[in-house]
This record gives sequence, C-alpha cells and structure tokens, in this order.
Amino acid sequence: MEAPRAAARLRRVLGHLGRASAGDAIAHPTSETVSPTSFCPQQFQFTLDNTVLSLEQRQFYEENGFLVIKNLVSDEDIQRFRDEFEKICRKEVKPDGLVVMKDVSISKLQLAPSEKVVSKIQDFQEDQELFRYCELPQILKYVECFTGPNIMAMHTMLINKPPDSGKKTSRHPLHQDLHYFPFRPSNRIVCAWTAMEHIDRNNGCLVVLPGTHKGSMKPHDYPQWEGGVNKMYHGIQDYDENSARVHLVMEKGDTVFFHPLLIHGSGRNKTQGFRKAISCHFASANCHYIDVKGTTQENIEKEVVEIAVKMYGIEPNINLKDIWTFRARLVKGERINL
Repeated sequence: MEAPRAAARLRRVLGHLGRASAGDAIAHPTSETVSPTSFCPQQFQFTLDNTVLSLEQRQFYEENGFLVIKNLVSDEDIQRFRDEFEKICRKEVKPDGLVVMKDVSISKLQLAPSEKVVSKIQDFQEDQELFRYCELPQILKYVECFTGPNIMAMHTMLINKPPDSGKKTSRHPLHQDLHYFPFRPSNRIVCAWTAMEHIDRNNGCLVVLPGTHKGSMKPHDYPQWEGGVNKMYHGIQDYDENSARVHLVMEKGDTVFFHPLLIHGSGRNKTQGFRKAISCHFASANCHYIDVKGTTQENIEKEVVEIAVKMYGIEPNINLKDIWTFRARLVKGERINL
C-alpha cells in the first residue's frame, strides 16, 4: 500500500469536510429452520417497496434480519476476485488505503508474501478490479430494496479465513456491524456477503441469531479468549447463549444480505483450506453521520483512529466520521448527506 498517496487523499477529504460538526446528530448509548411469523404488510420497516423481492422474501427479512439469494455472483467474477486477491497478497499490486490483516496466530512470523499469510483485506475501494463487486448490477438490484436508489459503498472486505492453528483464533465473535459505523439510520444499511466457495460449519460459515436486528445495539469489546483475538474483532459481551442460531451453509456465488444490527459471527476453520468470502456494506446516501462520543462506540473509534494515524501519518484530531467519509464511494444515484 502506498501510504503517502492514501494520506494525501484523506487530508483532501478532511479539507473538504472542514472541522465543524454542528450538523452531526448525537448517538444514544445504546442449523435450525427459521420461518416467518404472522405478519402485516403495513409493518414493513426494514425493507422498501420494490419489485425485486417476493412478498415471502420481504417478510422473511423483516422477521429474521437476513436473506440468502442463491447463485447471485458468477464463477467468472469470483475467479477474477480471487486472482486479484492473490496479486495483492504477493504485493504485485498495492491499492491506496488498503488494510491487510494477518491472523493473530501468525502475525509476528516472518513469512513470504502469499495468500496463506493474509487473513483479510479491508478498504479495497481504490482497487478497480475488486471494487467491481460493489458495482455488480445483480448485487445493487437487491441492495436498493434496503437502502433506496441512492447507494453508497461504505466498507469493503475480502475474508480469507485461515485453517485454525489449534488456538481457535480463526473464530469471529458474535457481534453487530453497526458497532463500527457512525452513520444512521440503521434500517437503511445492509451488508452483501458472497461466498467464494462452498462454506459450511467445517470451514467456518456465518452463524446468525435470527430476529436480533429488531433489538438495540449492545456494548462490544474484545472477548477473553485464551488463544488470542484478531485486531478489531470486538464481540457482544451480554448475549443470550440459548438464543436460536442458524448456520448459513452457502455455495460459491450465494449471497446473504443482512441488517447491521443482526447478531452474527463465524466459527473456526477446521479444514486445511482457506475459506474465502467477499463483502460490502452499503448505505443510503440519505444517511447522516453521528457523533459517537459518550456512547458504547467510543472504544472502536479510538482504535480505528489510532490505526489511521499510524498508517497515514496524519494528525490525531480526526474522528470516525472522517475515516468513513474517506472510505465511502457512490455506486448508484446521487450523493446527498453522507
């Protein structure tokens, strides 16, 4: 990654923003079968009127907070994403602003660059090939059902869950994605998460707690795991361990769309292969930023700012809003408030 160029771009963004924040709203602290319950169409609040989702699909998302669409992304596109990921791992391409992560079990080892070293890349918005995922018409067609027609790509990831070292560090604790986001309303945010190969409980599929998107955001922090926890893998501290869970078994190209308050995570990878998925969080351009000071999100803001200052060598008087503004990219419609 070319940090000086990314830092210069972030400084330009900050210059356009100014330092005023008077317009910011203040945040308040805050493998079973699943079937829709009794439902009134007038109560739709997590989806918008559209001609894409069937009534049954819409009801399912409203009740459960997630929806899997089978075979949405082609094998050809997935192969192109895999090829570009491998080039990044070998350092043949270095997109601006990209964050490359290693599993905590190998983070201090001096290993040759390869996909076996990288557990995740984030913020690939400056990589033209990977960012195509965020612009795929078949993805945006569904995203618009949740965000409306003006769509911003806010957070991009390609996850390469490694074989577990035996310390269970390949797990991802149960969490809510809204913990990381300083913009609202939550109902106009959605994640598209696409399997790049067959994914099941053996290689660490997603696990979701249906219906939890209808609750509030819970406090997050690092879990007390003996084997260690990956950087920024915060988890919910007080969830009901007896809550019904659904493990999402997915085939290559299957895509799950889910709400940012849905409690979810993933298990350890018990295979010898790497489990890959590509994702993007989208938001309506009508969303607004909030000030997370005084809320349960202060801990993640502090951590993200510290990483940004270290990566880009910029002044530490930035906030979570600045960083997300830097990441955001319009993919459809007109940019309004974000």
